[in-house]
Amino acid sequence: MRQLDLLVVVVYLVAIAVIGLRLAGRQKTAKDYFVGEGHMPWWTVSFSVVATETSVLTVISLPGGAYSGQGFGNVELALGYVIGRVVVATVLIPLYKRGGFVSAYQYLGSRFGLKVQGLASVTFVFTRLLAEGVRLFASAIPIKLLLDEFGVHAGYRVIILVLTAITVVYTYLGGIRAVIWTDAIQMGLYLGGALLAIGVLAAHVGGDGVQRALHAGRFRLFDTDFAPAHILTSPFALPTAIIGGAIFAMASHGSDQLIVQRVLATRSLRDGQKAMIASGVFVTLQFAAFSLVGALLWSYNQGKTFQELGLTSSDNLYPDFILHGLPVVVSGLLVAGILGAAMGSLSSALNSMSNSTVADIIHSFFRSVPTEEFLLRLARLTTLVWAVLMALFACVFSTSTGNVYLTGLTIAGYTYGALLGAFLLGRLVKRANETDAVIAFLVTVGVMTYIVRGVKIDVGAGGGTVPTAIAAQWLVPLGVAVTLAVGGLTSLFHRAPTSAPAPLDESGGERAAATVAPE
Repeated sequence: MRQLDLLVVVVYLVAIAVIGLRLAGRQKTAKDYFVGEGHMPWWTVSFSVVATETSVLTVISLPGGAYSGQGFGNVELALGYVIGRVVVATVLIPLYKRGGFVSAYQYLGSRFGLKVQGLASVTFVFTRLLAEGVRLFASAIPIKLLLDEFGVHAGYRVIILVLTAITVVYTYLGGIRAVIWTDAIQMGLYLGGALLAIGVLAAHVGGDGVQRALHAGRFRLFDTDFAPAHILTSPFALPTAIIGGAIFAMASHGSDQLIVQRVLATRSLRDGQKAMIASGVFVTLQFAAFSLVGALLWSYNQGKTFQELGLTSSDNLYPDFILHGLPVVVSGLLVAGILGAAMGSLSSALNSMSNSTVADIIHSFFRSVPTEEFLLRLARLTTLVWAVLMALFACVFSTSTGNVYLTGLTIAGYTYGALLGAFLLGRLVKRANETDAVIAFLVTVGVMTYIVRGVKIDVGAGGGTVPTAIAAQWLVPLGVAVTLAVGGLTSLFHRAPTSAPAPLDESGGERAAATVAPE
């Protein structure tokens, strides 16, 4: 009977590629390929933002986290994300939309110069390569479990390569329109799968099971332990989740091209702002749904540990339930939903990395403005290049090690502070110039690398102390503080600039207009 599950998955993979291509239309320019000429409805963009940031990291890690004692801490974290998105919608999106940009980093080029724009873009694409490599590997976990059920023992590398090949078909040909429309469909599929799992689990455990989970703390929303060491090291401490989460969201949704590109595809500034804020609301509801799955699974499994269940990590909990706790075909639909999350984040990453490579890096090397046909071919070529590199990086992993969701947050901690700090430096420090921004950016990346890898705080546990890394949410505020401090300090050693570099046109080149004062 498991053949029916496999058939459902295969049909889904074929259907999503066909649907994506049919909805995409034909692209004639690079701008159309990257931002759909700014004609996308705000609600589809909002769904795409959610699908882009969700991926398999959320789908498989949040239920396991809620099961193991985090409760609804991720919902608490999402409340901070909503605050950060409101700030982004108010402060940063107007800069991008009114400038007619296709890349967030074109603002840095307009404010500081092409060196800062290129530096930010290079940092983005390599950070995204690392983060998406983790995500892509995570997506192979439930697929491997499914294939094992058939006695087909395919390795993670084979699964990664096949998944990448299928995704790149509609991403390469359909551009951002295909990405956004398929993201919206995929979000509905994996969120619908979570709701279906909730229904099955609730019917099984009943009201008594919900009460047991409640008394065991599986529904705890707020972590009110205000011990300084706990606040600095726990991702779910209340100040960490709200304050750190808000600033983290400002970086991830205001200075990361992966998200900004979607907002730039909306029809107007107001639509872009609605898409950004609505995405925060949808993510909160989504986190609640997946956390509820984990809480109900705790009652379903009678509180057994992962080892007692025969699982190697928390990330295997939800996929294992899908395969062994649900009827045939239903489990196939939920596995397809997990595939949808994987393909949504992967296609978004490929398109945004191609966008930033063309608009921010390669374009700066042209002395004359290249034709739109050439830029479109270049956009598709770079999409293929990044697909190959991402698949190769994902293949470096050999097994699942811990919570991949928190791993993804930590990777972002290396560079998000420098990226957001560069934008805030341009807005807040009027006398800062290109040299100040470059020095501040590089110093921040170096400092954050040291903090992420070397700084530990002793936290009490089991009658002793355990060296614990700083919570991922605090890495961005620290990085922003370093960028502003270094950039502000170096700006005192020269005269205030009388003008900023010429603003950039929509394709990344300089406008013919005279220079303008910095923001």
